[in-house]
Amino acid sequence: MILTLLATLVVATNSEDPAPLPPASQQVCSTEEHAQFDFWVGEWEVHPNGTQNVLARSRVERLYNGCAVRENWMPFSGNSGGSLNSYDPKTNRWHQTWIGSAPGRVEFVGGAVGMTMVLTGVWPSPASPHQLIRMTYTPNDDGTVRQHGEASTDHGVSWQTSFDLIYRPVDQEQP
Repeated sequence: MILTLLATLVVATNSEDPAPLPPASQQVCSTEEHAQFDFWVGEWEVHPNGTQNVLARSRVERLYNGCAVRENWMPFSGNSGGSLNSYDPKTNRWHQTWIGSAPGRVEFVGGAVGMTMVLTGVWPSPASPHQLIRMTYTPNDDGTVRQHGEASTDHGVSWQTSFDLIYRPVDQEQP
């Protein structure tokens, strides 16, 4: 009798619809810190600073309930790639993982400094396997964003510009 009752209870329990999961909070990644990189979100033409030459297109999106910012880098020549950026409230730091069309990935970490975003990581290179790269993203008053990359081979004691790019909104007219 007890076995029959248990079997009936197991069958009845398994045939019922499971209880719905509680809804995910829509506010999880809506803090000011999660919005610190929003100035980079958009569809961009990318130019070397000081020129009108377009060397790439870039799509930067805020995704995953506001918990991530993703770039899709689409150069007209050279290797494509992209980054996934997220804010970690436990460490109060931003993290970027860059993955290009060559094997490997590069990890950057940093955060907001005033109105800019500064991320630093080690970019492996045959010429300098421990090349430290610092990227500073700055929103400009004209709606563009400057991405200034600097390299250091002496652990951050000195820095040299390695790239200097202007992200111009696709729908913005050239000056």
